[in-house]
Amino acid sequence: MNGKIAAGAIVISAILAGVGVWYQQEYAFYAPVSFTPGQEITLTTIESGQPEPILAEGVTGIDADSSPLRFRACFTTPMTQAMLSETYVAYDGATPLVAPGWFDCFDAVEIGTALERGEALAFLSQAGVAADIDRVVAVFPDGRAFAWHQLNPAAED
Repeated sequence: MNGKIAAGAIVISAILAGVGVWYQQEYAFYAPVSFTPGQEITLTTIESGQPEPILAEGVTGIDADSSPLRFRACFTTPMTQAMLSETYVAYDGATPLVAPGWFDCFDAVEIGTALERGEALAFLSQAGVAADIDRVVAVFPDGRAFAWHQLNPAAED
């Protein structure tokens, strides 16, 4: 009988620990991002090499202090891919990172697949938002756009 109680306590402890770890990863550290109106999303221009605000509507985002890689944002832009390509720095090797399940506007698999197929285009929003971290923006032909942080190419070497 004592063995059953000990085994039950171990199983319950393991379940509670698992739930705790899952909660920490999915919810605990994330918070909504408050963007400055008119400057919500920036892209780095080819001409100056400096980030400048672009037209962005319906911007929603999340971030966490626990890691600079946890930033994600969803928005739309009336700017065309052709206009963006002529004006802003393209980002090679863009790889969106998975967002928590409850932030359902950001689908990293869909974005990554569209980037691989050339359907979406990636641009440098801002280099060095944190040590070895760049902010990247992907834009679809219909104006849907997504932003995230990823390790820059120099950090991956």
